[in-house]
Amino acid sequence: MAGPRPSPAGQEALDRRFMAAALRLSRKNAGRTSTNPSVGTIIVRDDGAGSMIVGTGVTAVGGRPHAETEALTEAGELARGATAYVTLEPCAHHGRTPPCANALVNAGIARVVGAASDPDPRVSGQGYAILRSAGIEVVERVLADEASEQMAGYLIRSLRKRPEIILKLALSSDGKIGVEGEGQVAITGDISRREVYLMRAEADGILIGIGTALEDDPALTVRLPGLENRSPARIVLDRQIRLPDTSKLVSGVDRVPLYLAACLEADPQRRATLERAGVHFIGTETYGGEVALPELLEDLAALGMASVLVEGGARVAKAFLDEGLVDRIVLFGGPDAIGEEGIASPIDADHIPAGFRKLREMRFGEDSYAEWLRP
Repeated sequence: MAGPRPSPAGQEALDRRFMAAALRLSRKNAGRTSTNPSVGTIIVRDDGAGSMIVGTGVTAVGGRPHAETEALTEAGELARGATAYVTLEPCAHHGRTPPCANALVNAGIARVVGAASDPDPRVSGQGYAILRSAGIEVVERVLADEASEQMAGYLIRSLRKRPEIILKLALSSDGKIGVEGEGQVAITGDISRREVYLMRAEADGILIGIGTALEDDPALTVRLPGLENRSPARIVLDRQIRLPDTSKLVSGVDRVPLYLAACLEADPQRRATLERAGVHFIGTETYGGEVALPELLEDLAALGMASVLVEGGARVAKAFLDEGLVDRIVLFGGPDAIGEEGIASPIDADHIPAGFRKLREMRFGEDSYAEWLRP
């Protein structure tokens, strides 16, 4: 038997509290759910002794089962008469399994609180319509902005047919990102580097230019205990296939996929050598002697990538900014200066393109962190 209904203000606070918990849960499989977003669902009931979570679910690795199905399975009969908190509108289309909206109806859920709406034309508005037609109370757009920010990759891929582009740069105190010819230069500390690993773990891909690949010889993996298997695909803009087969990127293809964006005129023997090593190729169009980025991003979306972290270097960062393809800017700031020999960053906290709003600021040890989002 349900307990007394809270006041409107009390119910609103309760809804925000449980939706925030569902959003935290949804991050568990971010970057691991293929073309589906990582959604969180929490089922809550009140039998008179206060609200109690009776089921939780998050989209499974690979994209199936969906979060609602997982949460309903855990709740069992306790789902009847309960409230379901879902971070994305429940799906309404038939695939290999029935729609999640129907599953909520069949389980006897009495109330559904949703965050973001799904732009997929097979779902948009129809999931909520199924619920309402069954007599279920529906509350929409609870923490919608927070949900949309968290699922930006899925939303951008659905609406713009390309992945979300997150530009990440580490700047010295005098606005430099490295030193020409010296490979990787430590700008930030260990805590910041761990945060970068977490960002990688939630992305579908990491992208760099061939200049960075040759100079730094990076591995571009997640090196945190317990998260090593969360390394996303690596992508290198390498029109002429200059990446050595002895590089760390190539040596790691048995563990983490590597894609080279190369033009058709590149050396076929180099291509064959790297293909035998396990490297994947994306045929690229060129514009002004460079990789045509909008077309490349369409190809990455077709591969199932919803979020791509652009990590270097200055030339690649500027190209994405000039094309208006950056959706999120993340700047780490180190405490030390590099000097006149340093490579100037194409962007800094005082020169953010129009249309971005500052989302958050933090500190990691002696390092600063700031993030901007384009709605």
